[in-house]
Amino acid sequence: MDNTTRHNIQLYIYDLSRGMARNLSPIMLGKQLDGIWHTAIVAYGEEFFFGGEGISSCPPGGTMLGPPDTVVELGETEVTEEIFMEYLSSLGESTYRGDRYRLFEHNCNTFSNEVAQFLTGRHIPSYITDLPSEVLSTPFGQMLRPILDSIHIAPPGGHVINGGRNM
Repeated sequence: MDNTTRHNIQLYIYDLSRGMARNLSPIMLGKQLDGIWHTAIVAYGEEFFFGGEGISSCPPGGTMLGPPDTVVELGETEVTEEIFMEYLSSLGESTYRGDRYRLFEHNCNTFSNEVAQFLTGRHIPSYITDLPSEVLSTPFGQMLRPILDSIHIAPPGGHVINGGRNM
């Protein structure tokens, strides 16, 4: 008899542009973008995400972003909550400290992809992970890069797990 507990893992997807990217991207970038994506992993009854403050958590849908635009079922994991929290703590002290946040290279979607692989062995959808290169492949994206690089997105409403912006 198998006594292993399985935990459901979900990806919450939010469009930070609230639909504006779909309308404005053809004019501004010369290509269609369906959204500006923020993602989070939902596991063990909490929503986990990475932003300019580090790794944070909240009840599912509990940030100022409200409910997600899309929920993707990533599968199940046998990883215990205790092991997962140790894993997050380790990430928060190294790779995913708040001061390591970079809008294009190291963001919420990078975090969600890495955590999804740890828990389920699956990647998040490529239309999300490919978004930065899609934007930067355009002249307007290159022009905006210096401004956008200074932006640190941290949806309000979560509590920081790892103590925030370590130096």
